[in-house]
Amino acid sequence: MPRILFSKTDDAVWMSHLDLMRLFQRAFKRAGLPLTHTQGYNPRPSVSIALPLSVGVESLCELLDFELDGSSIPSDEITARLNAVLVPGVKVLQTYDQGSKIKDLSLLRCEITMEYDAGIPTDTEQGIQQLFRQESLLVEKKGKNGPSQQDIIPMIRSFQLRQNDANTIVMDAVICCQNPTLNPAQIVAAIHQYAPQYAPNFTKCRRIEIFTQQEKQFR
Repeated sequence: MPRILFSKTDDAVWMSHLDLMRLFQRAFKRAGLPLTHTQGYNPRPSVSIALPLSVGVESLCELLDFELDGSSIPSDEITARLNAVLVPGVKVLQTYDQGSKIKDLSLLRCEITMEYDAGIPTDTEQGIQQLFRQESLLVEKKGKNGPSQQDIIPMIRSFQLRQNDANTIVMDAVICCQNPTLNPAQIVAAIHQYAPQYAPNFTKCRRIEIFTQQEKQFR
């Protein structure tokens, strides 16, 4: 099945997953790219987005699978047609004739920006480093069957901290994104729970890249 790589930035980060799906369905139609539809009593356009993105999170590596009805159209033309009708903040970066199997998608590189209104507390970097070097760290995860405790340490493949300015620290981390899944928000929740003296006043997250289990770029 063909696949597009797209980014979601700026004001578009406030668009929900369902609204994003509807946006692409309308974009394909406006671009003159007819989609096939699923079978059954409630047929739907054949588009699906891997790893639904939380509202407010920016991404440079979103994937959408689709299937066109009719004759084949060159990948570059699909990219150009869609970008001509999409809203600001959503941009198709590349179109592929055939994407890798989604089950092989395993890791996500993300940036968590932590802002401190009164300046970064003393020893914050060292404190956060020590927190996530522990053998185990239980954090609540909300699921369909209610909240549960999840050990997030095995799901953090690697991380680095850097100080952007006197008020901002950025964590650059590679984490599990499928089977199991770690939400970057749980990393921030762990700081608030176990090291509140280093808890930021505001955070924002950005997806940078996605990988296989072997940390090879996934497309």
